[in-house]
Amino acid sequence: MNVAAPRRWPLLCAAFAAIVLFIILVARFWHPVYGLTALIQLDAPNDNLKIPAFREHPVYVHRDTGGYDGLYYAQIAYDPLLKSPELPRAMDNLSYRARRILPPAVAWLLAAGHPAAIVHIYSFLNVVVWLLLAALLWRLLKVTDFHGWLAWAAVLFSCGALSSVRLALTDLPMTALLAAALFSAEHARPKSAIACAAAAALARETALIGTAGLFTRPWISLRNFATGAVVAAPLFAWLAYIRWRVGPADAGWANLTLPATGLIEKTVTAFSDLTFLDDSLLAGTTLFAVIGIITQSAFFVLRWRLFADAWWRVGAAYTALMLTLGTAVWEGYPGAFTRVLLPLTLAFNVLAHRTRAAFAWLVFGNLGFCAGFLVLRDFPVNTHELFAGRTHGAATVIQIDSGWFGAEHSGKHVWSWSSGRAQLDVESWSDAPVTAELSFTLRALAPRTVIIRRSDQELWRGPVSEKPTRFAIPLHLVRGHTKLEFSTDTPATRESPNADARALAFALYDPSLSVPTP
Repeated sequence: MNVAAPRRWPLLCAAFAAIVLFIILVARFWHPVYGLTALIQLDAPNDNLKIPAFREHPVYVHRDTGGYDGLYYAQIAYDPLLKSPELPRAMDNLSYRARRILPPAVAWLLAAGHPAAIVHIYSFLNVVVWLLLAALLWRLLKVTDFHGWLAWAAVLFSCGALSSVRLALTDLPMTALLAAALFSAEHARPKSAIACAAAAALARETALIGTAGLFTRPWISLRNFATGAVVAAPLFAWLAYIRWRVGPADAGWANLTLPATGLIEKTVTAFSDLTFLDDSLLAGTTLFAVIGIITQSAFFVLRWRLFADAWWRVGAAYTALMLTLGTAVWEGYPGAFTRVLLPLTLAFNVLAHRTRAAFAWLVFGNLGFCAGFLVLRDFPVNTHELFAGRTHGAATVIQIDSGWFGAEHSGKHVWSWSSGRAQLDVESWSDAPVTAELSFTLRALAPRTVIIRRSDQELWRGPVSEKPTRFAIPLHLVRGHTKLEFSTDTPATRESPNADARALAFALYDPSLSVPTP
């Protein structure tokens, strides 16, 4: 009788629960029209700089937060060969961003170059990689007890991993490929190991230092030199192509500094922020992330006798990188260091589990997971949106514009009140003009007639009373924005006798668009 199998069921259930939790956290970013494109963090100031494909197809634009690097990689995915003249003006530094070509190129290949699909595949890429890493890491760690499960979950829910997912970056794909390279090396598949490591370097160039994990005794040998050269060859060939096609690339030296100065500066700032930063949760989780990464590095320094272990060499290599990181990588809350050093977190948890390190090492080394959950805590909510959907090849979003008091919600309904004259914005993406049916409910505090106009053309007028009444009108949609004006000549009614009571004329409930079947 196998007594170990029943003991694994709680671990498998806990792993399944962790995966479900991750899917729930990410699913909150999904939108019926924009998909998961909120993850690429395209912001309003960059709206005018985006490539034409981002204007022709629905992509979520953040209005209240700044942009981030994922929006550059997502746009490169539309032209992985960097031929488009639109790319340079859409980038902060095309030569620098184009180094990390693998995720954009994979998105282009999976979409077969179809413009409408590329951005959606790219924004989903990190989610798929996270799930694949979860399966690979389970085998790497050979999870049979809580010690192993904790190491497994700590990598997946680390701030670095979740930041890469949240911002659609290249750090998680690079780390997953590096893990696959070491896994292949451990299973005597050197060609697969070299291929995975080379691919990791095309996802992010810092993966090259992870090649230390593929070297074998004797350390100074022609074989190790050849391994390093083969791993680096695709990246250097690609850099030569970038230089020929675009021009010189930024070497990235600004991200490096004198040893330990960046770390010391970040540590001092993290402690002082506990007192001076208004958001105590942000300050606390940032300090935890700093303590966690210092603990991971200390683990490798104290176990220098494990030099022969591939995972120790990877951890030691990224510890050296950590000591040279500059202010640009450390600044912020918690900072880019959590994802830049994600391979360090991976190596730490694998080696801590395999050497059966004290439980305290796993706890303190993974304090950064608190900041990880903070990364996925806040998802975008468009407070002006009343409807979003796709039908017969047309994607449409309906939002309140001027003249409304804001959108209100209940469990089943969404509505907005107007004082007498207001505009509704209907944005549509379709390959050809569409005649749709606009359905909506109107309600008033006192009987009145409401008129709907498009430009100067009257589309509909009808009586509205205290009882909510459903109406439907045909609406011709073309790509872009359609403005509808709702108005009434009857004066508004105050909602209450209070001095600050709103003057309300009518409310629009649950608008929706559909294309009737011929």
